[in-house]
Amino acid sequence: MRSTDYVQFFDGGIEPQLSLLGGKGASLVTMTAAGMPVPPGFVVTTAQYDAFLTAAGIAAEIESLLAGLDADDIAQVDAVSARIRDHITSRPVPEHIRDQTRDAYTDLMARFDAPVPVAVRSSATAEDLPDASFAGQQDTYLWLSGFDAVAEHIRACWSSLYTSRAILYRLKNGIPDEGLSMAVVVQKMVNSRVSGVAITMDPANGDRSKITIDASWGVGEMVVSGQVTPDNVVVDKVTLALVREHLGDKHAELVPDADAGALVERDVEPERRERRCLTDAELAAVATLAKRAEKHYRCPQDVEWALDADLPAGEDLLLLQARPETVHSSRPREAAPATAKPATGGFDLGSITASLTTVPRPPA
Repeated sequence: MRSTDYVQFFDGGIEPQLSLLGGKGASLVTMTAAGMPVPPGFVVTTAQYDAFLTAAGIAAEIESLLAGLDADDIAQVDAVSARIRDHITSRPVPEHIRDQTRDAYTDLMARFDAPVPVAVRSSATAEDLPDASFAGQQDTYLWLSGFDAVAEHIRACWSSLYTSRAILYRLKNGIPDEGLSMAVVVQKMVNSRVSGVAITMDPANGDRSKITIDASWGVGEMVVSGQVTPDNVVVDKVTLALVREHLGDKHAELVPDADAGALVERDVEPERRERRCLTDAELAAVATLAKRAEKHYRCPQDVEWALDADLPAGEDLLLLQARPETVHSSRPREAAPATAKPATGGFDLGSITASLTTVPRPPA
């Protein structure tokens, strides 16, 4: 598969540079090179975004609009955000740039017997840093089909670098806008039967000898957005023995609807609500995958994973993302409370609530 300055495939043998691939893209390239089960895809690099800004002639104006912003003046931030995002979404992408993305999308589709839906995911250079929990500040779009839809949502990801929440996060955390850029991941959409997050510690007390797993039916957006209460399971990191579990209600799930050409929400029948959505073997597999990510990165990890309904048992567990855990591991360790509340997984759900935007795919 062909890689260029503007497009890099996960398995293209490239160095996972944060400055070129953004946090998410660099992680996926790293995990692919490490032999982890990552769904195939490519990264629209920061070089493409920067070339677009240059061709559009808007870089200087963006810098001017951001200068002197007051984090306490929400109306001002909202106005600047809207103006910058309009600049990005209204300017044409030069054809020589767009053609490279089209070629990459065509190459990715050629890996499958028939065209498959993809996820288009923001990958900013300021996200997934060891000292910043940047989850949820940019956008992800799910279940997209056809190059036109993909190209449209790549541009939407570019513009999400300047959402009000992202601008405010950078202002409040002292993250400079100078040198900031955006890559975009285009990746085969996983037909998630079960999905969730795993954190390689116990967030209730900072115990790094444990792994905490949140899991629910269907696509994981309803877990990270707090729309369902997932199963919460804690296992021993060495033996993988069950330490404790809390079965969530799991009353609804997001699943693909072939006729509608979209992800749709449907009720989960009582029988599935009342049982754990991971078998013992699947639970051990998820924990082992999280351990592999932690061993590779040598620090506690938040791991986003899914079981793909299109793959056979034993080959269906896929890694969607791994990032350094920052929310809990930076806190002083405390004794575990007498009654531990179910964890919300490795992600900061307060910031990630709006991060996944489910978009229907256009008709074939």
